This record gives sequence, structure tokens and C-alpha cells, in this order.
Amino acid sequence: MIDWLTGTAFTVAGAGITWAELLGFGTGVLNVWLVARQRIANWPVGIANVLLLMLLFWTAGLYADAGLQLVYVGLGLYGWWHWLFGGEQRSRLTVSRTSRREWLALVAAGTVLTGAIWALLNRATDSTVPLPDALTTALSLLATYGQTRKRVESWWIWITADLIYIPLYLYKGLYLTAGLYLIFLGLCVLGLRAWRADLRQRATATPVPPGALPATA
Repeated sequence: MIDWLTGTAFTVAGAGITWAELLGFGTGVLNVWLVARQRIANWPVGIANVLLLMLLFWTAGLYADAGLQLVYVGLGLYGWWHWLFGGEQRSRLTVSRTSRREWLALVAAGTVLTGAIWALLNRATDSTVPLPDALTTALSLLATYGQTRKRVESWWIWITADLIYIPLYLYKGLYLTAGLYLIFLGLCVLGLRAWRADLRQRATATPVPPGALPATA
């Protein structure tokens, strides 16, 4: 199975596109589209996607991104559960904003993660892109955390990560994956708009007091 996934499906500009990259492309687009529409199915699709990407990144020498996919599996399972039962009284989770305290914690965690992964890649691997690999790894973890809690600002973190991922994958010769992240970038913008619209709609909705009857003509 692994031999087939790492085999060449077709070539683009002389570079081979593997079945893992091709399937990662399809499941990745579907996953982000489902997230933007707040569909629970995004989590199992996302888990399949990251397993494919783990294989792809490892063979390309992007070791931090490959290891990150294992973390994504755990975060995917957590996010799946949290979207279903993380709301008030174990109800479905709704879109919310990131608090100032959370932002401070995210910035601190991102700085530590980037520095630690960069040092690890420099000392323990033959990575040719240790800093961008470390930075995108940290940003992706922070964005996924925000996604599991339906924080609207998680889309901004994904957008930042995608703007780094696209030239990084082009440099590594992963042209289809670079194209995938260009599509991700567009989907992230749409997801940001959709989640912000949902947030505004709930903020302007007039709550009905418990036990009150709706007005009748």
C-alpha cells in the first residue's frame, strides 16, 4: 500500500506527483470546505488527509511537518468530540472569539514551539528549510487548536501559515501540494467570512426569555 501511495501517478513540469499527494489534494480541499461550513464530517476526512500528508512530507524531507501530522490525528479526535459536546450543557459548539488571554498564550506558545522545533531540525535532521518548517508547524498547531474550539480568528492563523507554505512547497518541488495550499488560502478566506457572519447573526439575534411565548398577531 505504501509503495503504491509513494508511486508516481503523473508528472507536472518534469516532477512526479505521487498518489499520496494526489489523494492528499482531494481530501484536503474537501476537509477545509467542510470546516468552513461547520460540518462535523470535516474531522474524519481531516484525519485521513493528515495520514496521507505525513507520508508525503516524510519522503520530501519535511520532517517537522511529517511529525505534525501525528499530532493532528490526536487533535482531530479531540476536535471531533469537542464540536459535538463542547458547547453549553454538552451541546454542539458554536463560533466564538479568541480572548486576550488566549492570544497572549498562543503567541507565547508559538514562539517557544518555533524555537524548539527549529533547534531540533538543525541538530537532528538534514532539513534544508528548518526555520520555515518550524514556523509553519507552530502556526498550524495554533490554528488547529483554535479550530477545535471554533475560534473565528483561527482562520487568520491558517491564512498566515498558507502564505508561507505555498512558496515552501514550490521550493521543495511539491507543485501539486503548493497548488492545494493556494486553494486552501482561498477557502480560508471564505471560511473566515462564513464564521464571522455566523458570529454576527447570533450576536444580533434577540434571545427569547425562558418560558416566554412568541408574539402573535
